[in-house]
Amino acid sequence: MTAAIPTRTAPTEPASPLARLSRLRRPRRPPHDDRDDRGGRGGRGGRGFRIAGADVSASISVFLIALPLSLGIALATGAPLQAGLVAAAAGGLVVGRLGGAPLQVSGPAAGLTVVTADLIQQFGWRVTCAITICAGFAQLGLAALRVARSALAVSPAIVHGMLAGIGVTIALAQLHIVLGGTPQSSAVDNVRGLPAQLANLHPGALSVSLLTIAVLLAWPRIPGRTGRIVRKIPGTLAAVAIATTLAALAGVSLERVDLPSWSSHALPALPEGPVLGLLAAVLTVTLVGSVESLLSAVAVDKLTAARKKPGVHIPRARLDRELAGQGAGNVVSGALGGLPITGVAVRSAANVASGAVSRNSTMLHGLWVAIAALLLVPVLDLIPLAALAALVMVVGVQMVNLVHLRSVQRNREMLVYVVTLAAVVFTGVLEGVVIGIAVAVAVALHRLTRTRITVEVQDGIHRVRARGQLTFLAVPRLSRVLHQVPWDSDCVVELDGSFMDHAAFEALHDWQMAHIAHGRVAEFTGRAGGRIAEPATESPTCCRPWTPWRNHRCGEHSPGQVNASQHGERTRVVPPADAPSAADPSAADPSGGKPSGGAPPAFASTTATPFTADRPANDPSTADASTTDQPASDPSAADLSGTAWPGAKKTAMCHTLSAGAARSPGVRQLASGISSFQRNTAPLVRGELARLAREGQRPSQLFLTCADSRLITSMITSSGPGDLFTVRNVGNLVPLPGADGADDSVAAAIEYAVDVLRVESITVCGHSGCGAMQALLNTPADADGDGPGVGTPLRRWLRHGLPSLERMRSGQHSWARISGRLPADAVEQLCLTNVVQQLEHLRAHESVARRLAEGTLELHGMYFHVGEAQAYLLADGVGARGDFSGEEVFDRVAPTTLEESRA
Repeated sequence: MTAAIPTRTAPTEPASPLARLSRLRRPRRPPHDDRDDRGGRGGRGGRGFRIAGADVSASISVFLIALPLSLGIALATGAPLQAGLVAAAAGGLVVGRLGGAPLQVSGPAAGLTVVTADLIQQFGWRVTCAITICAGFAQLGLAALRVARSALAVSPAIVHGMLAGIGVTIALAQLHIVLGGTPQSSAVDNVRGLPAQLANLHPGALSVSLLTIAVLLAWPRIPGRTGRIVRKIPGTLAAVAIATTLAALAGVSLERVDLPSWSSHALPALPEGPVLGLLAAVLTVTLVGSVESLLSAVAVDKLTAARKKPGVHIPRARLDRELAGQGAGNVVSGALGGLPITGVAVRSAANVASGAVSRNSTMLHGLWVAIAALLLVPVLDLIPLAALAALVMVVGVQMVNLVHLRSVQRNREMLVYVVTLAAVVFTGVLEGVVIGIAVAVAVALHRLTRTRITVEVQDGIHRVRARGQLTFLAVPRLSRVLHQVPWDSDCVVELDGSFMDHAAFEALHDWQMAHIAHGRVAEFTGRAGGRIAEPATESPTCCRPWTPWRNHRCGEHSPGQVNASQHGERTRVVPPADAPSAADPSAADPSGGKPSGGAPPAFASTTATPFTADRPANDPSTADASTTDQPASDPSAADLSGTAWPGAKKTAMCHTLSAGAARSPGVRQLASGISSFQRNTAPLVRGELARLAREGQRPSQLFLTCADSRLITSMITSSGPGDLFTVRNVGNLVPLPGADGADDSVAAAIEYAVDVLRVESITVCGHSGCGAMQALLNTPADADGDGPGVGTPLRRWLRHGLPSLERMRSGQHSWARISGRLPADAVEQLCLTNVVQQLEHLRAHESVARRLAEGTLELHGMYFHVGEAQAYLLADGVGARGDFSGEEVFDRVAPTTLEESRA
């Protein structure tokens, strides 16, 4: 029993659950089970500093990758080779301890190679160290301003283009060393010098370089058991080690690594040179290093989240803290004569893949680099420079990532990517990024203003298609095309875009009002052909997109609208006597066609359906597919609907093409929802449902929950057709097999799901404010032995919940609770306890017990707080394999952030 769980003693006298809760002793601090980013229990009461074995092994793997890369990057920049080792050690020890991404590995990176090489050529090495220090202080300032997340606003096409341009520049420079020569000062000069270099090859350097490249590319592809064994050694280390060994054995005369004595290591000097040039240098190092580090941190978050390592909690990256850590690392690295530091995606990915569980692995890798720099100098001096150059050249080529290229092409950003790449190669990193941003802005403006409007006649109906964004710049062309439509013909306007400003809205609305005033049809559709609709009333709808199920008091349907919508009928609107004339479309409203209150008026349509859901209430998976047009909350971009004209009386006459008998309000509401599904959702899911009809259902889990109408299972689980096999009953109860009055329908569903459908998991979901649990609590303590089972079917059914009530009142079990707080009242306490108890009932079913023993089935508990719209899951490991001996804690399910999808 931990301090976080209230202790209890068995009372000598019966006490109600509320009285028992009132005597609970609240803990001094909110209970929690989170672990800190050091891998141990959070809090100050730890037993001391511990290092997990997984961190030690991961740090060695990262060290073996970082050592040759650090030397190679230092060689590529023209800096002293010790500078790469200093930067790697500072990145591991300083950034690893202070940074906000626990598993990210920092050090010298290829992304800053070109920038650093230019600075060394322009200002010299010692001034470059001072620039690195200033860039570190600038990063600390940016972190204090908490602007780290703004770096994620940069277009991925610009970032990938910048990295690809840097990679091309690196590859061109290192190619000269691979061929046995010396690189030039710029990419253009390196290209021009290639013919002469090819005519004067150095066989020894070329052979060592080719061997290094061959080993580096073949190492991950070694098949079989041998491949699995040798791949435990990083490919970079293997390539450099093999090339070094063979070069030494063959006695090839080559330039090799020459690490001078640390006593002569160059330290920073005061900046000298033009002030603007120095400021531009600091700005370049700051921006490029910060963007690369932050995007790498987000990528590491994604890799960590995808790694299935039970029992290990890795906190998400805190970007402002990570930026501050990078700044501190650059200050230390520059002060010690090291290269600029940034987050390195390759080493970070290796750290995650090697099983690191805390920031200790990053810090240990820095320690190993420092030890190697001090003790392994004789070994490092054996490495040929051609091998390091080949290694860095391959890294540069890999920076032109084909996956990123396909993503950019798919999102129609290829122009931005190519221009940024070329600009970085020919002008420099900072200039290239500025040019890329300018091109990205120009492309965005072009797309915003480019609208294609066409008209054609099909079966006597004029169809106007508007492709692109509708802004005020497109209004002249839009008006010209719309006024070419004859007044005596029906017209359908298809809108295919994601934005419509007020000017375009007014133009469409005015034309529609005038066209309808002539007694003709004017309808608006989306790209898929679905009719766009907006509520007839001027008051906003508060429950979109679930409006067909209107369990609220936002307004009432007019009888004519409901009667028309229940059949999905097409209507021909006949204007009343006070309707606006064709000559004066704005006469319908004193405000010039706008409803009072300033809100834009709704579009009129030929269908009098008052409310149209963009998405069905019972299928959230369809929601994503049906929201590709406009957000429903924006009047100017929403479903443009079937109402009459502004200011028209609600008693407008509608001649329906088909009529039906009057129905009760409940039936009308149901029919309206079904009609909305057939019109908007059925076309989107018909293909998937047809596939399920052919192949049969293969749900992944059995979801057992309460019959409460407020629980929409597919909505809260973001599931779609065929995902969940759902069983619902009052109180989400699972009767014990053979119990008196047991309901075979629940047992039959469990058997069918487990043995026939072979579901992989079973989830029992309770919820707040459960009426069944309230009824159990209100049962008198001295009731008849049959308890609530005497009398009505409902009371007989609730007998299966008595074990949950007894479990809560008993002192033999720990309290079921939500992480971080105690239950709000006795009802919530019983709702949580009931979930745990029903999971135990599931174990008593033969089919469930058998699958649990085989290890092919998992049990999960879930609690949904209706008022908070918040889900909680029973803590990992509790009940998953049928073991409920641990603490019964429900953890809050946090929303997924948008940044996790950006890298």
